[in-house]
Parts: sequence; structure tokens; C-alpha cells
Amino acid sequence: MSNVVTGSCLCERYRYAFDRDQVLSAHHCHCRDCRKMTGSGKATIVLVPTAALQAQGELNAYTVTGADGSHVTRCFCANCGSGVISYVEEMPDIRFVKAGTLDDSSWVTIDSSFWSSTAEPWSPVDAGCVAFERNPVM
Repeated sequence: MSNVVTGSCLCERYRYAFDRDQVLSAHHCHCRDCRKMTGSGKATIVLVPTAALQAQGELNAYTVTGADGSHVTRCFCANCGSGVISYVEEMPDIRFVKAGTLDDSSWVTIDSSFWSSTAEPWSPVDAGCVAFERNPVM
């Protein structure tokens, strides 16, 4: 890997790496589930091909049916509880890495916001960012 980026959960029992050149895009998601999982106004996610992600350690998972009917699995460390990665079962070739778990996230550029229709007034959609009312068609 030429442009390796790394990250982990808070306790570092789970670590991951991927080639930054493989990143598909990065987004803010303001849906209710992401707000609940992060405890904040949005989740910031980096989309990475599943095959590009290398990991050490184990994560627990929790799956819900999203507002649009997709099955979203959120993976978290059993020890420290950090949410690290999520994925949509209907899109198995893509993983959503939580940007806050990157060891260095200074290179992340946000491409758009999802679920702008449910953004809270105290955590509004970035004005300079393309926004989708719900999930975009991918």
C-alpha cells in the first residue's frame, strides 16, 4: 500500500489500515440512527472498498433496518464500545469507516451530507456541502 492510513477503536484492541488511494468518498450522515450511535449531530464516514480494508482484532455488530429499508450493520469494539465501521448489507463491497477513528483524519474531504431532512438545528448541514434529503442513489 502506497498511501497507508490507519485507525483504531479507543482502546486499540481493534486496528485497521487501508490505502488512501482506494477511498471512494467521505460524507456526513444526519440520520437518526447515526446520531444515536455517535451521540452527536452526525456521523462522518469514509467509504472504503471492503477488499481494501485490513484489520486486526474483533468487533461486535448490531444490525437495524434503516429508514429507507436497507439493513445497516454497525460494528463496535466489545471492550471500549467505540463505533468503528458500518456497512449496508445490500452493499457488501463497501465499508463505512468512522472518520473519528482514523489516527490522522486531516486529509478527509467531505463530498456530501446524507439525510439533510433530519439534521438537527444545533448541528446543521454544512452550507458548502452538497446535501441529499435522504440517502443518495448509489
